[in-house]
Amino acid sequence: MRHHPLAVLLAAVRTILFQIAFLGGSLLLVPLALALGFVSGIVPGGRPLLFVGPKYWAGWFRLTSRVITGIRIEIEGEIPPGPHLFALKHESALEAILTLWWFERPAVVMKQELRRIPIWGLASARHGSIFVDRAGSASMLREMMRQAQAAVAAGRPVVIFPEGTRVEVGETPELAAGFAGLYKMLKLPVVPIALNSGSMWPKSFIKYPGTVRLLVGAPIPPGLKRDEVESRVHAAINLLQGNRA
Repeated sequence: MRHHPLAVLLAAVRTILFQIAFLGGSLLLVPLALALGFVSGIVPGGRPLLFVGPKYWAGWFRLTSRVITGIRIEIEGEIPPGPHLFALKHESALEAILTLWWFERPAVVMKQELRRIPIWGLASARHGSIFVDRAGSASMLREMMRQAQAAVAAGRPVVIFPEGTRVEVGETPELAAGFAGLYKMLKLPVVPIALNSGSMWPKSFIKYPGTVRLLVGAPIPPGLKRDEVESRVHAAINLLQGNRA
């Protein structure tokens, strides 16, 4: 998408201000999340504290991205509560962070490299994020399954980006192998979610104002054959491709 030079300049200024505000707040909120995560395992009845810090951090991201960069979120459909396997289109870092705001106590499947981020990686692991090696080794898949089962046993939803990585606007790659394995093992309904964040939150530095749409699909029942569930999820998460409103 082409932007007028003045629009690009304004967006660049707003992006810089956003980075200052969001990262400044993160310097306080991420260590707080880590501290509360450890306290939650010590204080009797303190488990809810485990989820407070990440929720506030994602909320701070939501607030600063909306007020400073002018990005609004519009959700069409209902996000069901309780254990589900949520399958999201992945076009930007925006939805990766906001999974902690949209879902209640989610266990999010994310790339192993993120665990190396100082303090944040430790806090995220404590929160119950499921880190995977994108090389897709058998041992990695087994560990992902184990952690996902533990999350569901605790009454938590599992969130996955089934394409396996962030994709460019308009791309519709086949689903990664790990999705079908999780679906078969967890025996949960899959809720596919389409979105169009990449136009406003590209991989490049400058972010642009606009409305990010989330289209929450109808739950897909467990027990389907691999080809059928992958076909249905692939179609559902790509419903907004070509419709960049």
